[in-house]
Amino acid sequence: MSEFKRPASEAAFSENFSQIKPLMSQTEAYYESSRCLFCYDAPCIKACPTGIDIPLFIRQINSKNELGAAKTIYNSNYFGYACGKVCPTSELCEGACVYTNTDVKPIEIGRLQSFATGKAISSNKKFYAIPKSNGMKVAVIGAGPAGISCACELRQDGFEVDIFEAKENPSGLTVHGVAPYKITNEEALDEMEYLQKQFGYTVHYSKTIDSGNDIRLLEENYAAIFIGIGLGGTSDLKIKGEELENVFGAVEFVQHLRMNHHKIVVPEKVIVLGGGNTAMDAASESARMGASEVILAYRRSKEEKPAYEFEYDLAKEVGVKGIFNVAPMEILGKDGKVAGVKFIRTETINGKPSSIEGSEFIEDCDWVIKATGQSKQIGFLERIEGIQLNANGTIAVNDHFQTSNKKYFAAGDAVSGGEEVVNAVANGTNAAIAIKNYLGVRIP
Repeated sequence: MSEFKRPASEAAFSENFSQIKPLMSQTEAYYESSRCLFCYDAPCIKACPTGIDIPLFIRQINSKNELGAAKTIYNSNYFGYACGKVCPTSELCEGACVYTNTDVKPIEIGRLQSFATGKAISSNKKFYAIPKSNGMKVAVIGAGPAGISCACELRQDGFEVDIFEAKENPSGLTVHGVAPYKITNEEALDEMEYLQKQFGYTVHYSKTIDSGNDIRLLEENYAAIFIGIGLGGTSDLKIKGEELENVFGAVEFVQHLRMNHHKIVVPEKVIVLGGGNTAMDAASESARMGASEVILAYRRSKEEKPAYEFEYDLAKEVGVKGIFNVAPMEILGKDGKVAGVKFIRTETINGKPSSIEGSEFIEDCDWVIKATGQSKQIGFLERIEGIQLNANGTIAVNDHFQTSNKKYFAAGDAVSGGEEVVNAVANGTNAAIAIKNYLGVRIP
C-alpha cells in the first residue's frame, strides 16, 4: 500500500520524487573520496562502458581539484553529470568496487561524479578549444545520449554538426524516459545547455526527419549521417481491451509525467504489466503520484524478471506489490474505461512460460500501464536506401557502427534494442571516431 499523498503542487511533486542520489556537499565529497583505495588495476574502470579513469577523478576531488576531476570525467563521458545520477552504478562501477568483497559499502562513485561535473556546469567551465571548421558537415538525427555524444566528439576535430530532434528538448531518455527521482528535468537540461555552449553544435528542435525528401536533402548536404533515433512507442500486447480508455504504454506514461509533473492525476489502483526496469519505474511513479494500490504483474517468476534487483527494491519500498507467474488474458472494461485485468497463472517449462489451465482470476483496477517492450522505427529506416535491419528491427552495424549504407552510422537503442544511457554515450562517441576515420580526418 502506497503512503504517498497526491501531489497538488510542484513542491509536493518534488517532495514525493526526492532524489535517490542527492548531490554531495563539499564535506561529504571530501570524506567519501578519502575512502578510495586507488587500486592500480581499478576494476571500476573496467566496469564503466565509457572507461572513465575513476581513481584519478576521485583523487582530484580529494585534493580539492573538482574542475580537474570534471575534465577527467568529460574526457571519457559527455554525459558525466547525468550518468552519475541515472547509471545503475551498483551493477557497474560501484558493483565492481573492491569494497564489495569485504562487506564494506562501496565508494559512491556516481554521486562523486555528479558532484565534480556539477561544479563545472554551474561555473560554466570551458575545457575544450574547438578548432576552426574543417569544411565537412555531419548530420545527426536524434538529440539523445548517442547523438549528443557523437556531436561533441565530432566538434573536437572541426566538423560542423547539425542535429535534428523531433521533440522540443534534447537529452532523449534522460529527460523523457528516466524516473524523476533519478534526475530532474532542470539538471538534465542544464548539462545539455552546458555541452552545446562548449561544443557549438546546432540543434534543430521539433524537426522530424521522416520523408524521402528529408533524407535526400541530408544526403546531398552532409558528408556523413549519424542515426540516434532510439526506439518507438510501447509495443501492443495484442489482447482484447487494449483500446480501452486508461490503458497506457509505460514509456508514454513516464514521458508524460516528466513533462507535466503534479498535473497528472493517477487513480486509486494501477496495474503495471511487465518485469523490466521500465515497469519498475512506472510502478514506482504511480505509487509516488498517490495511487493507493499498485500491482506489478509479470508472466515469469520473480527470479526471472529482467529488472535489476535494486530497481525492484525501489518499487517495493514505495508500496508496490509484485505478483509473478501471471499472464494477462484480457483487459476488462466498463463504459469504455478500464475495470480490471483477467489473468491466468503460469509456470516455466523448458524456459518458457506456460499457462496453467483453470487458474484464471480477475484483478480490478482503474489504470493499466503496459511495460511490454518498445517498437522499432522500421518505417523510417526502410526509407533509407541500403540500410539493413536485424531480424528484431534494430539497425545492423559493423564493429565501427557503420551501417550497410556506408554514409550512415548509428548507435544507441536503435542499434542495441535498449541499453543504459552510458552505453549509448560510449557507442555514440565511438561512432563519431569511426566517422572521422571514414572521412579521412586523422585521429591523434
